[in-house]
Amino acid sequence: MSSPTIQYEYRPEHFANSEPNKYTAATLRREEMVLNVGPQHPSTHGVLRLEVVTDGEVIVDVVPHLGYLHRCFEKHAESLPFNQIIPYVDRMDYVAAMNSEHAYVMGVERMLGIENDIPKRVEYIRVLVAELNRLASHFIAIGTYALDIGAYSPFLWLIRDREHILRMLEWTCGARMLYNYIWIGGLFYDLPVGFEERCSEFIKYLKPKLTELQQLVIENKIFVQRTAHVGVLPLPTAINYGCTGPVLRGSGLRYDLRRVDGYSVYPELDFEVPIGKGEVGTLGDCWDRNWVRVAECRESLKIMEQCLEQLTQNYPRTRDFNPQAVVPKKIRPKAMDFYARAESTKGELGFFFRTDGRSDVPVRCKARACSFHNLSVIGDISRGALLADLIAIIGSIDIVMGEVDR
Repeated sequence: MSSPTIQYEYRPEHFANSEPNKYTAATLRREEMVLNVGPQHPSTHGVLRLEVVTDGEVIVDVVPHLGYLHRCFEKHAESLPFNQIIPYVDRMDYVAAMNSEHAYVMGVERMLGIENDIPKRVEYIRVLVAELNRLASHFIAIGTYALDIGAYSPFLWLIRDREHILRMLEWTCGARMLYNYIWIGGLFYDLPVGFEERCSEFIKYLKPKLTELQQLVIENKIFVQRTAHVGVLPLPTAINYGCTGPVLRGSGLRYDLRRVDGYSVYPELDFEVPIGKGEVGTLGDCWDRNWVRVAECRESLKIMEQCLEQLTQNYPRTRDFNPQAVVPKKIRPKAMDFYARAESTKGELGFFFRTDGRSDVPVRCKARACSFHNLSVIGDISRGALLADLIAIIGSIDIVMGEVDR
């Protein structure tokens, strides 16, 4: 037997004598619901689970849950000599392994007091490959972000150009993503013959491609409407959460460790630090963060050009050059607590070491992962947004779960 149909009839006179503003959104009954986004969802950029509390389509709260990709980096590092930790550093931010290696290796060299003994050719090669990897990382960030919000072609374009970079890095050290190329005191090997020429050709090829990317994606009307005023991160909030990298610079603070700390040969190079300005929306929104990454790609090309000029004119390859000449035979630092940091593709990547002066194995090793701090702000900048905007907000932060859940 079917249930009787109940019909409701709306008549304006029923509400004619109602109090003013009685039936506003604030007085209506809330219907909150808890949704799980991930860890299998591709737009969470890895095995991240977001516990999302929604009221209809409006986000009430977001709680990120970790633990689905725990790599045990710190415990591995506390059972290995310093030089054998480098492959594990690669596996944290696996799309920017050169930058991670650079930060770790510089930290150990400073702890040993040999940072001033590194040959200039080695330093310029390190910066060159690190900026190549910065480009590859930003291409992943921008390309997958466009894919997240519905644009398929930019993803294919950027993966195509990223493939050129990966082939050059593979030519350098034999690996596509996990390199173990930057060693404590030097490099695994010198650049292959002809690398400088091929890298110069790639720079000439990529410059107009970045202009196309700016015009066809970043300045695209649909892209602007989808990202402007969305996921706004005020500068005080970014600072309080410890955000760094493009996430912090997108909120307007010109803070880049390549300038602030001036490590390696970066003080000798001419480049700008782009920041968000709220040109099409609100300062610190999703559009600003993506614009900063595209602008940083142009600056990386300027850095690479200067490195190539130094490597071909002032510090050219010679037959007697040995990139491992300063590599210590035994790494046994004095007993100390030491912290070193560098500008990775996603922000400040730091390493804390505690040594006892007797062993070549650190007593304690702790990584300060920039993606972890950047991810922690997602609850604050998502409240009040629409559920469809959550994916756009996640993508604009550019996280890699190997670094978050290390």
